[in-house]
Amino acid sequence: MTQTVRSLISCETMSDPAVSPFSNVVARSSADPARQVGATQPLRVLAIANQKGGVGKTTTAINLGTALAAIGEDVLIIDLDPQGNASTGLGIDPESRRFSTYDVLIGEAKLRDAILPTAVPRLSIAPSTLDLSGLELEIAQARDRAFRLRGALLPLNTGNAGERSFTYVLVDCPPSLNLLTVNAMAAANAILVPLQCEFFALEGLSQLLKTVDQVKETLNPGLTIHGIVLTMHDARNNLSNQVVADVRKNLGPKVYDTVIPRNVRISEAPSYGKPVLVYDLKCVGSEAYLRLAAEIIQREKELRAVVNA
Repeated sequence: MTQTVRSLISCETMSDPAVSPFSNVVARSSADPARQVGATQPLRVLAIANQKGGVGKTTTAINLGTALAAIGEDVLIIDLDPQGNASTGLGIDPESRRFSTYDVLIGEAKLRDAILPTAVPRLSIAPSTLDLSGLELEIAQARDRAFRLRGALLPLNTGNAGERSFTYVLVDCPPSLNLLTVNAMAAANAILVPLQCEFFALEGLSQLLKTVDQVKETLNPGLTIHGIVLTMHDARNNLSNQVVADVRKNLGPKVYDTVIPRNVRISEAPSYGKPVLVYDLKCVGSEAYLRLAAEIIQREKELRAVVNA
């Protein structure tokens, strides 16, 4: 584990302080009284994390969020990457980001103040700005520095009249194991790890898993690995197929059955400020993210069954 992550964790042992393809799905799910605005819902927080860049974290956050919304979940994406690619990829202009996750984490705004709707029904986002890159220096001495996001999430589903409750929060983490990522892990129920189907993508996985274990020991005892999603898979490439086989052999059921293929439509969609499910619903990339969303919901049901047994 890096010294930076170790120092962040060791001091924090305190206690917790106009998308037509989806219109039919949304219409059916809106008939459920438990999903109406103002109804209090159990909230599941999934941090999408991998310290390696370019593995598909933001792409997964955007398109998994869209897919979950398409099957009737109320989803909030929290953009914790100073680059703000999740915000841009969902069509949020910088000028419209009156409040950002930076303002929330330094305590100058409530999370509700930062949340913006997207063009996808049931999908909202708390956007980020470049200001977030300086957060670590600003709150380095604060005793609750690892719990800022957890504290911001606590009042989210209060059931106040006129406020929509969320069933899923997806946290898009930066490509590093810094204070922002530790905040996400401290606030999350589980970690979802995108893993690119290339050799070098495997190198940082063990470090990430060690960090998750350390966070679990000191900050968030309930934290688990929800699953590992293999991304950018090219079935024509022998190395890509070998990576899939090796990861499945070593990590077994933690690896989702769904594999996200390398697909040009997935790459094109962000430049139009759209998820791929909106840009091209019928492409193989869209179909893969819909399968992943269904698989995650099934795992959630299995987890609840174990807890309630």
